[in-house]
Amino acid sequence: MALMDVETRTNPIKKESWRAVLTLAYQSLGVVYGDLSTSPLYVYKSTFAEDIHHSETNEEIYGVLSFIFWTLTLIPLLKYVFIVLRADDNGEGGTFALYSLLCRHARVSTLPNGQVADEELYEYKKDEIVSADKGFGLRLRSTLEKHKFLQRILLVLALIGTCMVIGDGVLTPAISVFSAVSGLELSMAKPHHQYVEVPVACVILLILFYLQHYGTHRIGFLFAPIVITWLFCISAIGLYNIFHWNPHVYRAVSPYYMYKFLKKTRKGGWMSLGGILLCMTGSEAMYADLGHFSQLSIKIAFTCVVYPALILAYMGQAAYLSKHHLIENDYRIGFYVSVPEKIRLPVLVIAILAAVVGSQAVITGTFSIIKQCSALGCFPRVKIIHTSSEVHGQIYIPEINWTLMLLCLAVTVGFRDTKHISNASGLAVITVMLVTTCLMSLVIVLCWRRSGFLAICFIFFFGSIEALYFSASLIKFLDGAWVPIALSFIFLMIMYIWNYGTRKKYEFDVQNKVSIQWLLGLGDNLGIARVRGIGLIHTELVSGVPSIFSHFVTNLPAFHQVVIFLCIKSVPVPHVRPEERFLVGRVGPKGYRLYRCIARYGYRDVHMDDVEFEKDLACSIAEFIRSEGLENNNVKIEDDFEDDERMTVIGTTSTHTNGIKLWESNGGDSSDDTMASVAESREIISSPRVPNKKVRFLVPKNPEMDTSAVVELQELMEAREAGLAFILGHCYVRAKSGSSFMKRVAIDVGYDFLRRNSRGPSYALSFPRASTLEVAMVYHV
Repeated sequence: MALMDVETRTNPIKKESWRAVLTLAYQSLGVVYGDLSTSPLYVYKSTFAEDIHHSETNEEIYGVLSFIFWTLTLIPLLKYVFIVLRADDNGEGGTFALYSLLCRHARVSTLPNGQVADEELYEYKKDEIVSADKGFGLRLRSTLEKHKFLQRILLVLALIGTCMVIGDGVLTPAISVFSAVSGLELSMAKPHHQYVEVPVACVILLILFYLQHYGTHRIGFLFAPIVITWLFCISAIGLYNIFHWNPHVYRAVSPYYMYKFLKKTRKGGWMSLGGILLCMTGSEAMYADLGHFSQLSIKIAFTCVVYPALILAYMGQAAYLSKHHLIENDYRIGFYVSVPEKIRLPVLVIAILAAVVGSQAVITGTFSIIKQCSALGCFPRVKIIHTSSEVHGQIYIPEINWTLMLLCLAVTVGFRDTKHISNASGLAVITVMLVTTCLMSLVIVLCWRRSGFLAICFIFFFGSIEALYFSASLIKFLDGAWVPIALSFIFLMIMYIWNYGTRKKYEFDVQNKVSIQWLLGLGDNLGIARVRGIGLIHTELVSGVPSIFSHFVTNLPAFHQVVIFLCIKSVPVPHVRPEERFLVGRVGPKGYRLYRCIARYGYRDVHMDDVEFEKDLACSIAEFIRSEGLENNNVKIEDDFEDDERMTVIGTTSTHTNGIKLWESNGGDSSDDTMASVAESREIISSPRVPNKKVRFLVPKNPEMDTSAVVELQELMEAREAGLAFILGHCYVRAKSGSSFMKRVAIDVGYDFLRRNSRGPSYALSFPRASTLEVAMVYHV
């Protein structure tokens, strides 16, 4: 109901609506724009580092300003604010949001256990966007669905963008903090300033990464004021420099100055584009952080605050430099030289704080995208800690945090200047933008059902601009640009091998699942003794009986009286509503007491804790039994044992307003107050034993269930009282004989190494070790 309430509040009183939008716009300044707003610290310094030189004709500085103005106008403003932000995945943004949209509309998902029932989810159909059904869009969709190779290319493209975002998480803190502390260079001689800047930058980075496990909810309220103060500083300094040094600098926004710049500088000017592109560093964050804000709030914040402040800042620096040509050293063309000396120290402090805020946003975004990759089966399982119980999306991943810290320190100490770090950061930034452009062109055709001509125009216009910058960055491979390529290659191998091994493992499960005929031949007791309790068997299968169950039945003399095949899977939507959480069905005849429960989560969902999950699991089975009992009262349903795909959507306990309620206590009598609080309910109690735990199902009196459903509920209650055992398969995956050399390396070495060094499933860790049974199996894929 909560999500439905959000949808119905689209037209409230306008005053309140605008107040909420402006509040989100204010908050987005601290979360989204920290990285983008600190780019004036290093853009001019990186551009004039080596390839071009500042001359008295001012053609270079005017040309650079013209490039910066049109780059900020065309890419962040036109492309992202007015086009890409509209391609949200139910309010979520980022590379995987685009990929998720394509997976749903073209059915090219890498998740192997998809079901038709998933397409009935609210967020699956929420946008009311139907897939392309005619012309070029239909042919493109059919081609993608038909050719597995193209699906792999699409996956690799999305993974490359994701890997570059992770690389940006390494490089952005390094260049932002290092550039912020570079103001110290103006107060000391050149031979000595590097001995101070590098240690100070490393200390700040150490503190930044150390504080990650505390989360940002305690100090997050300071982020927006810091960024606003910084934007005010750079815009005010820019205005001062414009009016004091060169009021006519605004003429440089003419594209003619770009032509003059390239005509004069030629190859050097083209190579300097690798520094100019840093002016749009952080633009992707507008789209990636869309899930925390609204489209309108991000548009207002950028167009009304960030964009004008950045233009004034760059114009102000250009105005100052246009009147100062006798630069003593190459490093003195940076940001701080244009800051009036009297306020240089306060600006330095504000710059460091803004750099920390911008770095924090990038690090948090890296955590978020790795969580999405892990949920969609494209990254090994890692420990995810939610640092705030109130603010959605604030997570901390220890392994990733310390890896980023070590890499960030290595880059800072290894390069010791902004030139090489900026070359590396520029390539990472522009690659992510190119991937977004390619995926966006497919979204235009497949999801928006626009013409292929429009998609070609989009990719040609924006792709050609980004390809120009990409070539200028790639040419600096030996001067630092190799860093994001090396990092991306490593992470890409990790992601693809994990995804490949996961798919092969699932295919083995499907090929070796037990037939329903074998199950029917065992009889009601499955040929073994049935003991009290619930046996919870984890499986990746969404249909059929897993081979692990036949292994138990043929080797053990007894098994639990109630068996639940549990599948916890991710679906390609950001969130699954609580009322759509479970799919529950029956495996085999009713007397077997075998159930299947599929718990569905979106890639941005938070998994329930173990206590709540156990209760919701028991209640979902009970609610399924009750609903089936009500159907049997109305119409006789013939069992179809050949098809166990008939599933019922069951919500979590909190959504059962008129359904079954579960009451539990650890021994002792039930409280009269508790039992009396549920009116018009019928209490189903278990047999008169003395269990360690007492369980009661409170069932609505009307309508009445049939007798068999009441008996089944009573058995489920007795099994719940006896306890729950979690059976988890511990699989060793090996390449089958005759496999190619590359496959043996990928499976036997790569996937096996990742599996042994990754975390176990979070839900498996939450169950008591005394109640968990792991079964080792070897999969030859």
